[in-house]
Amino acid sequence: MKRMMADQAMVRKLASCETMGSATTICTDKTGTLTLNQMKVTKFFLGQEAMKDEKASPAVCSDVLELFYQGVGLNTTGSVYAPASGIPEISGSPTEKALLSWAVSDLGMDMEELKRSCTLLHVEAFNSEKKRSGISLKKRDSNVVHVHWKGAVEMILAMCSSYYGSTGATQVMGDVERIKLEKIIKEMADQSLRCIAFAYGQFQEEELENHGDKAGQKLKKNGLTLLGLVGLKDPCRPGVRNAVEACKNAGVSIKMITGDNIFTARAIAIECGILDPNDLNLNNGAVVEGVEFRNYTAEERMKKVDMISVMARSSPFDKLLMVQCLKQKGQVVAVTGDGTNDAPALKEADVGLSMGIQGTEVAKESSDIVILDDNFATVVTVLKWGRCVYTNIQKFIQFQLTVNIAALVINFIAAASAGQVPLTAVQLLWVNLIMDTLGALALATDRPTEELMKKPPVGRKQPLITNIMWRNLIAQALYQILVLLILQFKGKVIFGVNENVKDTLIFNTFVLCQVFNEFNARKLEKKNVFEGVLQNKLFLGIIGVTIVLQVIMVEFLKKFADTERLNWGQWGACIGIAIISWPIGWVVKCIPVPEKPVFDLLKRRSS
Repeated sequence: MKRMMADQAMVRKLASCETMGSATTICTDKTGTLTLNQMKVTKFFLGQEAMKDEKASPAVCSDVLELFYQGVGLNTTGSVYAPASGIPEISGSPTEKALLSWAVSDLGMDMEELKRSCTLLHVEAFNSEKKRSGISLKKRDSNVVHVHWKGAVEMILAMCSSYYGSTGATQVMGDVERIKLEKIIKEMADQSLRCIAFAYGQFQEEELENHGDKAGQKLKKNGLTLLGLVGLKDPCRPGVRNAVEACKNAGVSIKMITGDNIFTARAIAIECGILDPNDLNLNNGAVVEGVEFRNYTAEERMKKVDMISVMARSSPFDKLLMVQCLKQKGQVVAVTGDGTNDAPALKEADVGLSMGIQGTEVAKESSDIVILDDNFATVVTVLKWGRCVYTNIQKFIQFQLTVNIAALVINFIAAASAGQVPLTAVQLLWVNLIMDTLGALALATDRPTEELMKKPPVGRKQPLITNIMWRNLIAQALYQILVLLILQFKGKVIFGVNENVKDTLIFNTFVLCQVFNEFNARKLEKKNVFEGVLQNKLFLGIIGVTIVLQVIMVEFLKKFADTERLNWGQWGACIGIAIISWPIGWVVKCIPVPEKPVFDLLKRRSS
């Protein structure tokens, strides 16, 4: 866990690390995870006219500019602190900071003057379902109520019947004008820009009172005028494309779930490598909107969920719905989230990954692993560590089963035939001590390698003990049983020794077989078991300690261990017998095994 912490991943639940190694699908947010979360205004349209270089204040009518000050500076959850000297300090969400910074630096907005000249009447906060926020305000010494809306372009555009030109004149928004604006929005989205629209309306106080709204508490939602369109660029994180590619090579599906519109989401997914622009399925269900996914029947969702790579304009409920569908299809699902509303999806997922920087405390408490740097590349690192932990568990299980099967069979056959066992209780306790404790340390300390990301995911239904493991452990166990039974029944004749020395030879050979077999257990499939062994100092140290302790046990603890001292020739024979496990391991790994679990094949034959 300390090593994962150094890799910017804090594991809150230990079991989740192993589960992550079996993940088949990762559902990820976009903002701050795939992108840098450092937004900047790069496009500004006033009506249908683009304002060059976004420094639009000289080209915009003063009345329209003042309305922009109100719409950006007051309809916000951010804040601006302007010291007497120096650069203004802006706080808030990345989107709010980008808009306020643009308004202050490029439009020349004076936040203090704006607050002095206007009085807020009502605020409608942004929410993930409506994707808009609004305010009503009055200027000092005026009875006119100003209503401002800001939010997703399709939501705001539907509320407008006219738009402002750069001269300050309003123009009717007919079907032709609406199509032109939608084309502008699509062009911005195709450039991976998040498009924010601003709308405005003004009403006389008497008009609102006639409708029962004396204090401007009911914000008008129709007949408004479009103020302008702003495009924000949030660059993809460096290395995110390589991280996505690594997941694809590992057989893990990536699904991006975002609140952006469908065109922006598609462009960013292509930029990150989640979507292939040449993919024939790109326009055939790979990209959907949250409301579309939500309105599918249960059967349609189950049929289409695997094909979906991007879900745009989604809500936290849509994310939860997708996780539930994927789990029902047998997928092992990991989900990233940073908001309080993401808590249900984080809990529902097999592995919940919260963000350490932007994530709320509720999200962190609901998650299994916290990504400390909010970077998708770290999610891939966690996946790699998860596979490493899973593989290390398999290594130890294979090694431990070999030890136990060999010891059980040898003692059982010896007891049944001769009435006594070659391995005493103390010796078996010693074997279990060094093989359980030291063996676990030796085999569980390998670091993740790139080879782990070239294998397909294990999935939910695959057995922990694979056919490859059965092949390896049966071969080694059979060899040990055969050799030790020969020593049991012919050892005295072969070596010309008494019963006690023969039993010591069996004990010593058995332990040394496990020592050499630890090298075989390092690689479940690869023939070269020595690859990278010099990099794992702890493994070599444990092997050395085990051998030293075994020498002490045999040569110096005669009464305690019930052993006899062995001469150099006998030690050489024990080592020679044990070292044969290396070539046996190499030969056995040349034998192919069926892909389907062996017990499934046996069940089919029996049925």
